[in-house]
Amino acid sequence: MTHADKVRARLQAIAAASATTTGVTRLPWTAEHRAALGQITDWMQDAGLDVSLDAAGTLVGASPNPDGKPWLLIGSHQDSVPSGGRFDGIMGIAVGCLVAEALRDRIAAFPFALRVLAFADEEGVRFPTALVGPRALAGTLDPGALGMTDAGGVTMRDAMAAFGVDVDRTLGIALDPAGVVGYLEAHIEQGPVLETQDLPVAAVSAICGISRFDVTVRGATGHAGTVPMAGRQDALVAAGRAIALVSDAASAAPVRATVGTISVGPGAVNAIPAEVRFTLEIRSETDAARAEFETQILRLMRDSIARDACDMSALRTYDQRATDCDPGLTAALEAAIRDCGIAPLTIPSGATHDASAMADLCPVSMLFVRCRGGVSHRPDEHASARDIAAAVGVLERMVTRLAGNA
Repeated sequence: MTHADKVRARLQAIAAASATTTGVTRLPWTAEHRAALGQITDWMQDAGLDVSLDAAGTLVGASPNPDGKPWLLIGSHQDSVPSGGRFDGIMGIAVGCLVAEALRDRIAAFPFALRVLAFADEEGVRFPTALVGPRALAGTLDPGALGMTDAGGVTMRDAMAAFGVDVDRTLGIALDPAGVVGYLEAHIEQGPVLETQDLPVAAVSAICGISRFDVTVRGATGHAGTVPMAGRQDALVAAGRAIALVSDAASAAPVRATVGTISVGPGAVNAIPAEVRFTLEIRSETDAARAEFETQILRLMRDSIARDACDMSALRTYDQRATDCDPGLTAALEAAIRDCGIAPLTIPSGATHDASAMADLCPVSMLFVRCRGGVSHRPDEHASARDIAAAVGVLERMVTRLAGNA
């Protein structure tokens, strides 16, 4: 069976490990997560890897390493957004297992051993945090994350413990950087560049940084039929003008900015809105551009809201720095792409990935795979088996190059 045949069958089968029939809904520490790990265990064992679950819920497939050689890590995440696609995250795990399988009879001669990592929670959907597994390995996991609760009031600590994870060890599993060669991740592009360029894969230059804010606009409520239009302190009108500024300002800057959620109070058809809360997310591949835009847009929003006789507060809830992929690993990846007869292309990532957290541990590199229409986080997300097989070939060649056996 070819790599294309295997990846097609595996990704189709594991998509059934979902809480919904529309798209894939697979949250961490759930029955669907358990079902997925059963299948990934089979993939890893087929590749000759020893399988274990670490204390952050990451399923680890390790090649035999009796000599204690340093590790080359390949991984991605098994979880999805609600009603998401069949490729985001899980494809990278399937690719990693097939690379390990292809190298099974040669890896003993390499100066490093292989570990394939299937992280539990990258998306941050069930709990208000993300990148739990890679942060634990890098030693950067916030202890407070274990106390965060999901919509049902269950803490992450309790959810992990019920799943069988040794939570008492979670904060102590950081790897020694001296024992890690690097981290590689294959992921669908989640954008249209590769399709536009008619290329199956590309190297990634950098992973964007992200800022998130909870913004609150406060005005004054009153009867919708008796308070004159002139002089109203309508928080929704003020917030609407401010939100429009976000899009306008981001269009003229090297950033992407999004207001993704909004709530209005008191929320009655015949009452003037007194309070509006919304989220603001800012992304850029450079932290300097992101910081400059933050300052600019928060000032513009406050000035606009003040003109509507309202006031605004903004609480930063998330801050993730931009990550440059390692130049040496990227050069090896670009060379492997050329070796496979594919025109080399290197592009930045506007989405975050497990690699961004692993960069605190070791050098990282990413390979993007073409996805149809640039669509992701939707049921119609699609990457062809042929393109995924090309990714397997490129990473196999890259690992061989890193081993000095090109």
